[in-house]
Amino acid sequence: MTTKAPSAVSEFPPESLEKIAYNSVSSIPAQEPNDLNRLGYHIWRWLVMRQGTIDEAIRESGARIKIQKSEAASFIREALAKQGVTNI
Repeated sequence: MTTKAPSAVSEFPPESLEKIAYNSVSSIPAQEPNDLNRLGYHIWRWLVMRQGTIDEAIRESGARIKIQKSEAASFIREALAKQGVTNI
């Protein structure tokens, strides 16, 4: 039985929507890292489709965050604005 090294992981470029979405949720306290992955995915989806609101994206994600959802929404809006996303 042999063990291979894991595949190399390529990071998204800093200006990509994926990186912007996941960076915008990185400072939110959550129960597990996977909760932030789910939240980041839903924020990315919101950035791509612009359907609904950030508050709805947070609720739909089902992420177990340790702060109020309204507070998380303001953190995300602020982080998106710092990264140059307009029309929030």
